[in-house]
Amino acid sequence: MKNSINSWTKLASMSDAVLLQNGRFYTGFSPSTQLQSMLICDGRIHSLGAEEDLDPHLRHQSQRIDLQGQTVWPGLIDSHLHLANLAYRLAAVDCETDSLAECLLRVQQAAQSLPKDAWVIGYGWNHNAWQAARYGTAEELDAVCGGRPAVLYAKSLHASWVNSAALRLAGLTDASVDPPGGKLQRNADGALSGILLENAMALVDQVIPPLEGSHLQALLKQAQTHLFSMGITSVHDFDGLDCLEALQALEANGKLRMRVCKNLPGTQIEEIAQLKLKSGTGSEHLRSGWLKLFADGALGPQTAAMLAPYEGSTSQGILLMDADAVYEQGVRAAALGLPLAIHAIGDAAVRAVLDGFERLRAYESAQHLPHLPHRIEHAQLVAPEDLPRFKALNIHASVQPIHATSDMEMAEKYWGKRCVHAYAYASLREHGASLLAGSDAPVESANPFWGLHAAVTRQRRNGNPGPDGWHPEQGLSLDAALVAYTLNPAQACGLGNAVGKIAPGYNADLIVLSRDPFSCDPTELWKVQPEMTLIDGEIVFQR
Repeated sequence: MKNSINSWTKLASMSDAVLLQNGRFYTGFSPSTQLQSMLICDGRIHSLGAEEDLDPHLRHQSQRIDLQGQTVWPGLIDSHLHLANLAYRLAAVDCETDSLAECLLRVQQAAQSLPKDAWVIGYGWNHNAWQAARYGTAEELDAVCGGRPAVLYAKSLHASWVNSAALRLAGLTDASVDPPGGKLQRNADGALSGILLENAMALVDQVIPPLEGSHLQALLKQAQTHLFSMGITSVHDFDGLDCLEALQALEANGKLRMRVCKNLPGTQIEEIAQLKLKSGTGSEHLRSGWLKLFADGALGPQTAAMLAPYEGSTSQGILLMDADAVYEQGVRAAALGLPLAIHAIGDAAVRAVLDGFERLRAYESAQHLPHLPHRIEHAQLVAPEDLPRFKALNIHASVQPIHATSDMEMAEKYWGKRCVHAYAYASLREHGASLLAGSDAPVESANPFWGLHAAVTRQRRNGNPGPDGWHPEQGLSLDAALVAYTLNPAQACGLGNAVGKIAPGYNADLIVLSRDPFSCDPTELWKVQPEMTLIDGEIVFQR
């Protein structure tokens, strides 16, 4: 097959028509059992069927590629990732280890290769996975960084671990006070421990020299290639204006090939207003999306806002936005034509956001404004009585299936019996919610087949917690999961008539699979890899 691909790649610029022969195309009802062919013209799907039934003129002038019976899916869409952070992560220290000692060793090895004044940046640590489960300290980082400032981000991205040099550069001392919505963790004697929670992370982040310009563009290009290799052709990105500027530069230079729905942080609303970035505007490859806000924290540090305390604790987490704040921010965003995407993990946060959205919907109706496509990010624990409200209010549930299997031990430890309502994708869907599936990369791998596997089997790749999976009643069929990775997110960002589906008139954003996921054992889904990825009918990746 590679000879066919290579010859087509060389000649693609000579013709606007491409003929994909002998493929099994997924059109929404599982792949066809019959071999078919597809004509692509000017980057869009022209027609699909038996080769002899396709337009003879276009067919004869087209460049051809023989798929040799392989399966073709629409390109997959990651509905929630952090593109610049993923780019940084691919170039940073991997701190996702089984022990604190191994994490420190990796940091030491990385630091030794850096200039003396460079920052050591790492991602992925999870103190709950270490034995014994405890946070690292500033002093432990000091010992391995050779005087360099260091910041290591937790897997959840809701905590960071910094050393003394980083604290000093940020002007933080034992006398510093906690910022609103954040916490400077302290030792028993009141000294700063080096762990920063939630909004406290920004106190160090703001003194890290920014990656920008050509450097950030180069990292984003690498991340784009990484995503293409996994079959991702479109993303909903949740990083900031610096990422937007780099993406705009890549697009201007013809280097942005994937489709990016660019969401922006609510903390930058004044700058966003000046840029007049109305949702749904932009180009085919870079368009404005949602305004991102936070209603609570995360499960790992127990900062997700709960209706009842965490197991074995009196803490109910941190509620960062109540219903009034959601409504007020929504009214402000509506004036800019921007829908809200609000992070809410705990059941109290989900309820507060839904309460705010209910008021916002009434405001939109009273003011004769369009009902914008608001969404809740994560929705990891939803009280049963709140499940129907997603459909009633037309709120998208943006979920990350791989979080369910990654978090299951923590969820059992901190939420106990409430886990029957946790990561409740089947329940949300049964109550009519529109599911948007993503990865939250770099919190988790961006690999969508790992996400599909988790959504369907509720198992980790090693088979844990057993053949039935974790709360298997919340698993999705492969059809339902695939819609959450294709058509639903395309429709949510206003591209439902252009991407997310194999049909005439749609962009030819496609992935070619040597294994048919609908025919393989569900426990093998995570092993599926694209052989080829196309955007607008052009190959952007081949294995």
